Amino acid sequence: MDITELLYSAIEALSVNKMRTLLATLGIVIGIGAVIALISLGQSSQKSVQNQIQSLGSNLLTVMPGAQRSNNVRSASGSNTTLTYEDATAILASNQITTVKNVSPELQRRAQAVAGRNNTNTQVLGVTPAYAEVRKLGLSTGVFISSTDVNSAAKVAVLGPQVVSDLFGETRLPDGQGSNLIGQSVRINKQSFRIVGITASKGGSGFMNQDDIIFIPLTTAQKIVFGVNYISSISLEAKSEGVMTQAQDEVGYFLLARHRISDPTQADFSIMSQADILNTASSVTGTFTALLSGIAAISLIVGGIGIMNIMLVTVTERTREIGLRKALGAKKKIITSQFLLESIILTGMGGVLGMVIGILGSLLISHLINLPFTVSPNAIMLAIGVSGVIGIIFGWYPATRAANLQPIEALRYE
Repeated sequence: MDITELLYSAIEALSVNKMRTLLATLGIVIGIGAVIALISLGQSSQKSVQNQIQSLGSNLLTVMPGAQRSNNVRSASGSNTTLTYEDATAILASNQITTVKNVSPELQRRAQAVAGRNNTNTQVLGVTPAYAEVRKLGLSTGVFISSTDVNSAAKVAVLGPQVVSDLFGETRLPDGQGSNLIGQSVRINKQSFRIVGITASKGGSGFMNQDDIIFIPLTTAQKIVFGVNYISSISLEAKSEGVMTQAQDEVGYFLLARHRISDPTQADFSIMSQADILNTASSVTGTFTALLSGIAAISLIVGGIGIMNIMLVTVTERTREIGLRKALGAKKKIITSQFLLESIILTGMGGVLGMVIGILGSLLISHLINLPFTVSPNAIMLAIGVSGVIGIIFGWYPATRAANLQPIEALRYE
């Protein structure tokens, strides 16, 4: 019996009981679909994070305060208050630092913003004019924070599109730019600010939403809104990608000397590049994706066990048929091949259906949570390959059991 006859015989046997065949493949369909959808979701999240980080600016270094220590207990990195506005101006003015193009000191906090009857809890970022260039920030209308605003601690604000939508609603943006909001006021921590600009949309979600920010002058944030004399971070734009490491070293040694710290291991700050942030984010999302995929893969094993059970039932039901075929001279290899082929067809059909459902599911999820749609060809090939392997593994025992039946005992079976 050649492979064509075996295939025809296997398909004919499976088509006798269509409902049982469908139920047998259901576990594989769910497993393959879940694996593809979750891998796609993880890759989409990773791509979204990468796009957001890269959109923050090119050749970017970020100086963060170090961790606080109390009674030999170390708190989270960035919790210290060791960076000041003067540190940023000193970096820019220093003759020792030759690789830094722009310096942007920043103070970031969350605060309640109110306009009329609407309010929202959003990020409030105290900045200087350099922020727009360092972070490659565009405006849809109006102007950004100026040096005059910083020097006079002016109560002016530049709003992100999400903040505009939350406070004023999309109906207040008939021109799509928000120019009709220029000159209106918004209250931040009970302080009234005049709107001078609306930023162009950068996208994002949750705490990574770069459109959900209100920008105000750094001095205003320090003296009026939050009442602090430190800053949250310093963003540095290196002159080129090739001098990023040199810039990191120059700024690091400069701040160590400025803070009178002789031992670099005791530094009260840390410097991260875009590559460092990107690698950290990719590692986190990659681990999350692997965890979700591992959980989804369990359903593949469950589906494989289901197929093995169905095949064992099939062997029992077709015992007389197997005995008759063996009595007519069918070899063990032929019997094994047919039942094994039936199992592979079941998992193969489940793999194809699962692939379609997984792709459609990932497309729907990406659309609902506003993520870039990404499907890895490797994930699809792996899922289909795994379904075939499952068919062989879980079909082998029923096929072997059928092939080992004795013809006489099988013919007597009722």
